[in-house]
Amino acid sequence: MTSLPKPRGLRPVFYAWLIGLSLLLAGTARAEFTGSDWAGKWVLIPEQSSALDVFDTVSLEFQSVSTDHVVINEKWGSRRSHAELLDLQLGGAVNAVPIEHKVFASNVFMGVRREVGANRAIVAKWAKPFAELELQETLPIVSSQGHRTLSYRTTLSLNADGTILTWRVQRPTRPADEPQVYRLKREGYRDAFYMTMSDNWGIDQDLPEQAALITLQGVVNQQGPQLYFVYGPEWDFRFTGQIKDYYQAKKAFSFKELKTFRQALTTFKDQVHRYIVWDKEVRTSLIVAFTVAGLEKAIVVPADLIPLMEEFGLKQVADFRGKFTGMSDVEIYRWAHDQYWERCSKDAIVWMGGDAGSRMRPGVADFGMMQRCFFTDLSTDANNPKWAEEYKLADKLLGEMNPMAMCFGWHSYAKDKERDHVKLASSHLVRVSGLHTLPNTSFNSQVPLTPGFTFRNHPNVKEGETHTPEKKVYIAAVQTDSLGIGAWTRPGRGTIPYAWQVSMNWLWMSPSVLEMFYDQATPNDLFIAGLSGPGYMYAKAIPPAGLPQVIAKSREFMSKLDLHIFEFMDYSEGASIEGNPDLPQSLINTYFKEMPEVIGFLNGYAPAYTFVHQDGRVLVSYDYYMSEGRSEREVVADLRELAAINDKRPYFLLMHVRQWSDITRVKAVLDELGSAFEVVPLDVFLKMAATDPTFETYTRPE
Repeated sequence: MTSLPKPRGLRPVFYAWLIGLSLLLAGTARAEFTGSDWAGKWVLIPEQSSALDVFDTVSLEFQSVSTDHVVINEKWGSRRSHAELLDLQLGGAVNAVPIEHKVFASNVFMGVRREVGANRAIVAKWAKPFAELELQETLPIVSSQGHRTLSYRTTLSLNADGTILTWRVQRPTRPADEPQVYRLKREGYRDAFYMTMSDNWGIDQDLPEQAALITLQGVVNQQGPQLYFVYGPEWDFRFTGQIKDYYQAKKAFSFKELKTFRQALTTFKDQVHRYIVWDKEVRTSLIVAFTVAGLEKAIVVPADLIPLMEEFGLKQVADFRGKFTGMSDVEIYRWAHDQYWERCSKDAIVWMGGDAGSRMRPGVADFGMMQRCFFTDLSTDANNPKWAEEYKLADKLLGEMNPMAMCFGWHSYAKDKERDHVKLASSHLVRVSGLHTLPNTSFNSQVPLTPGFTFRNHPNVKEGETHTPEKKVYIAAVQTDSLGIGAWTRPGRGTIPYAWQVSMNWLWMSPSVLEMFYDQATPNDLFIAGLSGPGYMYAKAIPPAGLPQVIAKSREFMSKLDLHIFEFMDYSEGASIEGNPDLPQSLINTYFKEMPEVIGFLNGYAPAYTFVHQDGRVLVSYDYYMSEGRSEREVVADLRELAAINDKRPYFLLMHVRQWSDITRVKAVLDELGSAFEVVPLDVFLKMAATDPTFETYTRPE
């Protein structure tokens, strides 16, 4: 795939978006085709084609294409194969093609053979000039009841951007709704490689080699989506395998497996030229090495892999062995800041946190490299003297980012809390996109939406429609954390109404991943927007001057993704239990006013207490958090007790579910509650709550 030249001075985040846009526009209709659009070899896309048996594949090679003449080499099979050359005059001439072999290639397990010694009679023409080729064929065959001829029509047509060829065969002897259809792609188009990662991410385990592979991915994918990883079963985002399958089935990707680091280096030897050595004795040196890797298009390795680098002729651009011995993290990051900060993007930064100690899972490093990000895991805890110097530097870095910049990765579990990290980022108008384990984004960001694809949600309410509640308990279940961080693929989805929070930045970071979710959604799956902005933010921490920009970008993404429910989560004033997760009326007024398309708002993660009814809409908070540590029996008891405490009917009980509880477990709980309870879609839930708001209004004091 031809890569888009990068204009000098263009912001990296915008550049990634521009690449996606250019690829998307490449799928729009072309004015005309020529013979050169057909020339060359076309290979089968098995997942989009009719089944083949002994001949496991088929290809077409157009050796000559003009207005009045085509030459096609038709080859069936790989190990066992059969080929024929079709030299066809177009425009009404009858082309006699001798039958030299009996094989009825498309259906070898049917008792049909071609009559050897006879001729195929083919009349070919352009049904649409250089866009669709039509063949009318008469084929002599022999079956168990003797000789006969089959007369049938074959069409070969290009898609809008000339990358996919559809070969359709409709015989009158075959049911009309079961034609044989083969889809082929231009040889080399969307060919890629994949590797399988282990779940052993310790420094003394597979981290050194797997970190090298992720940085290799960050280098080679700058030339297009070439290297993809299927992560292990313990990885946070469980659906890397399903995305790969989707790319094969719908996006015409062909993946070849690479099994070793050496094999990967051999495959991409012409694209990788530099390496960086990190120090296994100083974990932070690897994080600094990721920064340099993005700036120098280099891979990172420990000392024991230097001989392999030299064998492949790579140039060493940095060696951190012994460089940071005895230095604290903040001292290391100050050094890195002085060396590299000016060259790094101010539209994106990576917090390579999450796991700590001897373990690291740098799944987002490939994308951070593409964005030329500065990598760090500085503490964002403003109240712990132990981390005062780290906080000061973290505040400085985030404060120098451009407005609405992205912070990829995650805070360090050993240094601070999620609430510290998101609060500080939000205070500088920086959007958070977690986690450190976000996988394959250098690949996913370059797979555009299918031409003509439009995001369509599954709403259960119509504009102006009234939903009147009965005297019962209504429950709506919501899965947050970016489609449940993999809960989407767990058992039970589609069996009950369920809401899924979408990470809206995936619209440009991983558009085809979102397309997969929308394609797979059942009528019971409803997508909602969050959290507090176009990315993870705390609304109370956003500078008031920046709030209009946050809301405008949220509305833009929501419109494109067909989202009509908006979710807040705000721990800027402390932890979910001890702190204050509630929202002030002035902030609520702003969101209500600036988001007229939203039918309702949610708040919280664990239970929160903000409830508002205004302008014919509601903001409701979670009344229950379904903990993975509670048995189904205990959850049933909890919900019944909540219903007894809130005895006014209707009672609207909003329930948050985490990824540890699949929908089968949730359904088992809800089925035990009895007829006094009803599970309803979230949009219906919010409409009914607006019709009969039995909750007591509460907002955080100003």
